[in-house]
This record gives sequence, C-alpha cells and structure tokens, in this order.
Amino acid sequence: MQELTLAVVGIDFPNGDGSNRRSEAMMTLPGEPVALSPEPKNKHDSNAIAVISPRGVQIGYLSAERAPYIGGRMSRGEDLEAIFQGVDGGLAFIRVRFGGGAPTLPTTVREASPASVRHRRPTSASEPDAFYPDDEGSEWGA
Repeated sequence: MQELTLAVVGIDFPNGDGSNRRSEAMMTLPGEPVALSPEPKNKHDSNAIAVISPRGVQIGYLSAERAPYIGGRMSRGEDLEAIFQGVDGGLAFIRVRFGGGAPTLPTTVREASPASVRHRRPTSASEPDAFYPDDEGSEWGA
C-alpha cells in the first residue's frame, strides 16, 4: 500500500465544453472521489491523465512529471483510488492510494504537530482549502 499527494495542473484553462475547471475544483470537497482518465491520444502529451470530479467535469491534468509514473502503474492493473485534497493557488491536489482501500487526507495545519508545520507553505487563515504536504517526503508527493 502506498499513498501519494499529486498536483493537478491546468485548472485555469477552460474545458472543451466551456465548463470552468477552477470553479469545479472549488466546488469539489476534500475527500470526494475523483477519477483518473488516461488520454493516450492527447496531442500535447501521450502520457496525459485527466482528473475528473465526482460530477464528471474535468478539473485538470496530473503534472507531466508524475503522469508517466501513475499511468504506468494504472496500465499494469494496480488497484488505485483517488480523492480530492484541495486547491492552493494555481494548483489543485489529489490524494491517491495504491494497493486497495481509500486514501486518507493528510492532517491540516490546525491538527498538525509543530514538527510538520515547518513543511507547510505559507497561507493565511482565510485559505481553508490550502495544500498541506505529508509530514515526511517532498512536497510533490513521492
């Protein structure tokens, strides 16, 4: 079993049907399930993986750095579940879990120990959906 936090990029671009990715990301609650949809025929990146909200609206894409890794594991048939984690600036974040079971959200700063607070990006109290990295590991989730 392995859990990762992954960046979702492109939330400020419109979808082909005119829907607004940022609005959809803002309406998606932390912990709601999201779908990952590989797009091997994507003209910009054959490794692209779209992130789809519970309402079936695209929020964005996994980052180009992480998509090949996640796509490879998906193509090997590994069990994967994903949930929405939050929005921070120009990015959204999801939490994925390989190996069965639902992913867990990392503790928020209000719940975190002083040791984990040092890894936190500066945010204001008015940003309840801010991204909080795992206590251990790098901020990009692996």
